[in-house]
Amino acid sequence: MLRAKLRERCSEDQARLLCTHGVLVELGAEQGPCPTCGGPMQVRKTWVRGGVCLSLGSVQIRQTVRSCMRGCPPQTDAASLATLFPPRATAGYDVMVRVGLERFVHHRQRNEIRAGLAAEGVALSTGEISVLGARFLAYLAALHRVRSPQLRAALAADGGWPLHLDATGEDGRGTLLVVFAGWRHWVLGAWKLSTERAELILPKLHQVAESFGDPSAIMRDLGRAVTEAAAKFVAERRLCIPILACHLHFLRDVGKDLLRPGHDALREYFRQFNVTGQLRSLARDLGRRLGGQLPDARLGVVRWQQLTEPGHRLPEGRAGLAVVRALAQWVLDFPSDGSDLGFPFDVPMLDLYHRCQQAARAADALLRTPPRDIQVRRACERFRHLLQPVDAQVPFQQQARRLRERRALFERLRDVLRLDPRSDLVPTRQQQPLGARQLDQIRRAVRELTVELRRERPARGPAQDLRSGIDLILDHLQRHGPSLWGHELRLPGASMRLVDRTNNVLEGFFHLIKHGERRRSGRKGLSQDFEQLPPAAALAMNLTRDDYVHIVCGSLDQLSTAFAALDQAGLGPKHGQQPESAYTDETVTASLPTVDKRLVRTDAMSERIRAAAASRAPRR
Repeated sequence: MLRAKLRERCSEDQARLLCTHGVLVELGAEQGPCPTCGGPMQVRKTWVRGGVCLSLGSVQIRQTVRSCMRGCPPQTDAASLATLFPPRATAGYDVMVRVGLERFVHHRQRNEIRAGLAAEGVALSTGEISVLGARFLAYLAALHRVRSPQLRAALAADGGWPLHLDATGEDGRGTLLVVFAGWRHWVLGAWKLSTERAELILPKLHQVAESFGDPSAIMRDLGRAVTEAAAKFVAERRLCIPILACHLHFLRDVGKDLLRPGHDALREYFRQFNVTGQLRSLARDLGRRLGGQLPDARLGVVRWQQLTEPGHRLPEGRAGLAVVRALAQWVLDFPSDGSDLGFPFDVPMLDLYHRCQQAARAADALLRTPPRDIQVRRACERFRHLLQPVDAQVPFQQQARRLRERRALFERLRDVLRLDPRSDLVPTRQQQPLGARQLDQIRRAVRELTVELRRERPARGPAQDLRSGIDLILDHLQRHGPSLWGHELRLPGASMRLVDRTNNVLEGFFHLIKHGERRRSGRKGLSQDFEQLPPAAALAMNLTRDDYVHIVCGSLDQLSTAFAALDQAGLGPKHGQQPESAYTDETVTASLPTVDKRLVRTDAMSERIRAAAASRAPRR
């Protein structure tokens, strides 16, 4: 009943708003004497303009200019419109805010936004929605700059702030660099760069420090450009703060260096013998042979799985063929053995090797008592023959053994770092913070592992691969060891607060943006979408943080009022100014950007090149 009443009230409000379409609204000062001299006033000019906003709908607005008969400056009612409409704009501030929130916070498509506004009596084209979205980001970036003193004071009240630094991109189409306040989860700055280079990152760090104060710590990944930029930033500002390396990035880099050679070699062997390709052919051939009888054959596989009698036998007929087909499909389903965390936390080629080994042993057991059906027996023999290279070839066995040894070393390092695959390795999940005592235990465990590896390292003999694996881990610990610790920050008042030991908070932020863009565009590949996405879109995600919204505008309902106040103070973006969307550096070294594509794909460009190529060099 309550919901029905609410829907009825909403329908009535929408109908009442639609009834104002085309209504003439008089916005102006009351008629009276001149506010300067008190003399009589006269109407000098009157004109009507169109406007649309959520509070009034689509209306006609009459503007009047009055002048003093004694010659005082003319008076206009523009001040009344300034709280509703941006300069030289027909869409109100509240419409722009609604479009911006729907587009960059809720990631709605233009048609969805258009339909929602139309239901409230605001008719806009999709092109106008794009323009309003870009204008919203320009105003939001201006408001972010204007409120930087208040934001800086809030960060200082926390006793400081840890700077999280990272960049993301799609298929080499430029990168989005983001500076993040770790404890508050605020985006303090975002820029588009053509590529990660220290000389491009360093000025951005100085820009953030000038606006929001020097950070208390820096959390970064292990990239060369970010590492160099962070070190130069601390040195140039003469700061005594820890520069911390993300534990997750450290573990991932060690795992890749440790496991990639053996993993790639094992993959090459599988490709050389075309094991998976032939297994797919076998499964496909058996499926075609069963044809329309496949559903009944699957029931035979279920009955075979439920057998409890001793011995291992294949069923006869169609059920036997379906069982062989299921065995091949089971081998091909090796990715299910992983945890969906990606390499190096999952080692898919080693999982494939283990499944091939188990399937080969199972086929041998099933062929000890061969089925009487010749087709079933030949299908099983074919399946066993396809697995023969994996079972008999020495290179397979050697690479698998080396990969298992190195994976065991990697698992030991992951265990001492206490990075739980169910939380720490998934950036979208909430990570449980560790205390100072737990961090100290992890530090001691890493130190003990270092001592153990040095003691276990074979000095000579045939264990060369194990020796090189241990050396690789020890080298990473020596190079990155100082940046792995120092998360305890002393705050004013003798209190202590910890910095996150991973950059997952920023990785999760990037995941949310890309997930939202995929939801909006419906595309998995975001190369073009991410290239066109303005960097100020990252600032829009701050509007999901209540503490940030309270500082910059009080509440989201007052955001349009804050934008209007910017224009009245002369601090808003100029008319027609768009938010920063191009790369901020002059030298673009990434793949061909869209703006350059438009330049080189013109007919004039092709004509000039053809004319120059057809000309002959003058004789000397």
